[in-house]
Amino acid sequence: MSSLQSVILALAIGYALIGALLLAVLVYARLPWSAKAVAVVVTSAFYIATFASARNLLGWATTEPLPASFKLLHARIVDPHTVEGDPGSVYLWVEALDEDNRPSGVPRAYRLAYSDALAEKTHEAERQMAAGRAQGGRAADFGNGEGGLIQSVREYILPRAIINTSGGDPTTGEFKPGQAGDGVSFTPLLPPRMPPKDEVQ
Repeated sequence: MSSLQSVILALAIGYALIGALLLAVLVYARLPWSAKAVAVVVTSAFYIATFASARNLLGWATTEPLPASFKLLHARIVDPHTVEGDPGSVYLWVEALDEDNRPSGVPRAYRLAYSDALAEKTHEAERQMAAGRAQGGRAADFGNGEGGLIQSVREYILPRAIINTSGGDPTTGEFKPGQAGDGVSFTPLLPPRMPPKDEVQ
């Protein structure tokens, strides 16, 4: 089940439970006040769950970590504005790549905190795409394609020391400008690996 289907399912169950609870309160009006209070609290909790699930359907860029490996579709750099208090952001529209370098077909927008290094790398990737050279990317935990073996195996050695390559806290959705995606690297997009051919007998 895809994430969009799970969100829709969560919304449907949430609304169904809200309707069932309200119907039970109306039908069984002689319930004690404590039961009615519990029903009100549970109904309110499902309103909050519905709201939180609906946020995933919006078109806003997510602050969740980038996929380990991805195809870069487009990027936008928003420079910091000290007068307006805007710390700046780098927006990346990407498709996750599987282990055989095949794109998922589901593009998603990511928001990363601005840094000069990330902005420069992103600008160079945009120039390469404008020149007709498709660009792929890797998150900080999976190496940079330049022979950094220790970086590429870091997740296996120290699974708790994963660098958050997004600009936010996925648990709260709060945007934290101090967490820049400097570890993100862009490289020419490699062709997908094809399955091995059957041996000729």
